[in-house]
Amino acid sequence: MARKWNLTWKREWVIDIGVEVLGSILIAVALYNFALMAKFPMTGFSGISFILYRFFKLPIGFTTVLLNIPVAIVCYRLLGRGFFLRSLRCMIISSFFMDYVAPLFPVYTGSRMLAAIVTGVLGGLGYAIIYMRNSSTGGADFIIMSVKALRPHLSLGKIAFLSDVGIILVGGILFKDMDGIVYGMIINYIFAIMVDKVMYGMNAGKLALIVTDHGHDIADAIDEMCGRGSTIINAHGGDKKEEKDVVMCACSTKEMYLVERSVKKIDQSAFIIIMESNEVLGEGFKNTRVAQIE
Repeated sequence: MARKWNLTWKREWVIDIGVEVLGSILIAVALYNFALMAKFPMTGFSGISFILYRFFKLPIGFTTVLLNIPVAIVCYRLLGRGFFLRSLRCMIISSFFMDYVAPLFPVYTGSRMLAAIVTGVLGGLGYAIIYMRNSSTGGADFIIMSVKALRPHLSLGKIAFLSDVGIILVGGILFKDMDGIVYGMIINYIFAIMVDKVMYGMNAGKLALIVTDHGHDIADAIDEMCGRGSTIINAHGGDKKEEKDVVMCACSTKEMYLVERSVKKIDQSAFIIIMESNEVLGEGFKNTRVAQIE
């Protein structure tokens, strides 16, 4: 048992490192090779580092690490030792790629709008896959995760968007670049969309609620047609007080057509409600992540 647990922990650790390296490469390329030369007022501690770089030519990655220290100390107790250590590791990896690897790639000098779009997509994707492994690049991420811990109902994308608006405004005002503020807002918005779509959209699907008199028959038909399990809830009508079955079935978007066919095959008069499901976890879908060792 202990051997199996140890192998699982090692596998998770290797995956964490791989994801952090990939995410850090995407973030470094987005910021250094697309955003820096376009002189966008960026978000988070990277935005502050960009400001200091343009004024004093201080290394972006190294400056980001220095800015992280006081915030990390403040947020340590709220976020926990495990998250703190993973973020510290990711912070070092991302800073290394920012200062030593990204400069090896060519820098984009074309359209600012195209640079803003690419920055938002690559950066948002990089941050999202790092967040998915319960880690961060430090800095403003510590603040974002702290807010998430206190307000779990808020999405990471929305928290990030709100926290970064101020830094974008400061950067644009300091350099008297009103166009830069607009581009910065565009990047920030794409960041938020990418983070939410990658984290919550990859496992999105449909949820069907079927009100019928033939709950067990419909559940069997759905299982036979598309291999999805269902949950039958006993209910009664609010008007006529008739006993009803409510069949609840979660499935992918493509499978919903088969679910509808299964229902109509059994009960033409069934009442069907189809809703968007942002994320589905459990048997037949994405499994919940193995808990990190604190």
